[in-house]
Amino acid sequence: MNHALEKCHIGDKIQGTPFYPTRESIREFCEASLDFNPLHLDDNYMQTQFGKTKFDGIIMHGMNNFGVISKMITDWVYPQGGVHRRLETRWKSPVKPGDTITPSAVITAVKTTQKGQWVSLDIAVNNQRNEIIAVGEALVEFPLAS
Repeated sequence: MNHALEKCHIGDKIQGTPFYPTRESIREFCEASLDFNPLHLDDNYMQTQFGKTKFDGIIMHGMNNFGVISKMITDWVYPQGGVHRRLETRWKSPVKPGDTITPSAVITAVKTTQKGQWVSLDIAVNNQRNEIIAVGEALVEFPLAS
C-alpha cells in the first residue's frame, strides 16, 4: 500500500508554480506545438474582432495553460509515488504576455479501490489580478504495491 494517501485530506490545497508568459515563450510554444494560429502570433490580426470577442493582442495557447496545470500536479504527486491519470479543463479568460498565472488545486475526494488509491482535485488557475483563467478537475492514482 502507498502510504502517501494517508496524507491526503479533503480540503487540502496544492499550490503550483507561477508562470510568466512572454511574447517569446508564446512563440516558442508555437514552434514546439506546430500551432501557428495568428491568435498567438499576429497583433494586427488580433486587433480585429475575433468572432464576438476582441482580445487586443496575442494570447497564450490554452494547451500551454494545460501544461502549467500538469506541472503542478506532477510536481506534487510523482515524489509521493503517484501518477497523474486525468485532467479536464475549461478556459475562462485569455492569458496575455506580461500576465502571471498560478495554478492551484483542492482535494475533493479520496478513495481506495481494489486496484488503486485515488485522489480527485478541483483545479483553478488565477492571474495576477486574482481573476480565474481556467478551471477543471483532475484525478491522480497512488498505485497499490504488488
